[in-house]
Amino acid sequence: MIRLEDIVVAFDLGGGQEHTVLRGLSLEIPEGQTVSIIGSNGAGKSTLLNAIAGTVPLRSGRIVLNGFDVTNEPEWVRALHVGRVRQDPLAGTAGDMTVIDNLALAYRKGPRRFRMATPARFVREMRQRVAELGMGLEDRLHENVSRLSGGQRQALTMLMAVLSRPSVLLLDEHTAALDPANAEMVGMLTRRFIEQCGLTALIVTHDMKRALEQADRVVMMHEGTVVADLAGEEKAKMDVPGLVAMFRKARGTEYAEDRDLLR
Repeated sequence: MIRLEDIVVAFDLGGGQEHTVLRGLSLEIPEGQTVSIIGSNGAGKSTLLNAIAGTVPLRSGRIVLNGFDVTNEPEWVRALHVGRVRQDPLAGTAGDMTVIDNLALAYRKGPRRFRMATPARFVREMRQRVAELGMGLEDRLHENVSRLSGGQRQALTMLMAVLSRPSVLLLDEHTAALDPANAEMVGMLTRRFIEQCGLTALIVTHDMKRALEQADRVVMMHEGTVVADLAGEEKAKMDVPGLVAMFRKARGTEYAEDRDLLR
């Protein structure tokens, strides 16, 4: 469960000036719900995920994860609740380490970090988990991650994110840098992991078609606030042209990137 109460994030520009990115944003996401976050560039989508993860401080407001007020908790404490995958396939893994060593780092982050399995047992378990990705990586456990393709690295990052047994998964344009085939593959893995692990998930995307298909709920942001929140029957009846029309209305202008939204 995620509860955001009137959160404000502002950055100091120097000279007594600041830029406010999130403007009193409030949002409640129940346990197990998947939410797509859409909005124009600069709407505050990534900053929202950063605020939840603890990588940027709040100017004011409150963040509650699973009933715990984490507003003043550092990133490493929140990491016990939160898994995260970013847009860049290189960002979630250590390229100069092997596949198995990357998995070991993720495994130790979770609740079992003080009772690590024996090396042989751990390798067997990870071989099975990696085989479930369907990419043949179970035979490459001792290769450096730098030798994997972007799609393989992002799939590995997804597995690492859920190995630590988080309750919340934050995905920031995590398929945007991939070719269509790999984007579809990682998207399928995402849905599988969310369902299998019962995760509460926030997925930032510019792809409105994917936003409607992958989530229980669609939240539209503009200038640091929520301007639309679609769920249930309202979301079920919504289509991409309808979302684009809402987008244009929120901006008060034509959206120059309609071609991206209509993919």
